[in-house]
Amino acid sequence: MAQDRVQMPSGMGGLVRYFDEYKSKIVLKPGHIILLCVIVILIMAFLYIYGNRLLGL
Repeated sequence: MAQDRVQMPSGMGGLVRYFDEYKSKIVLKPGHIILLCVIVILIMAFLYIYGNRLLGL
């Protein structure tokens, strides 16, 4: 009875295959990210300095 077993092929041996051809619809250059960070820092500094007067707190 033990001889009737069917062995399946090992396939990929537990390896996961990722596709490298995926392209995102949103493409950002490193310069854009740096510019965005600088803009956020400037807005935060402006609000820290003048936020009380603008919001009336």
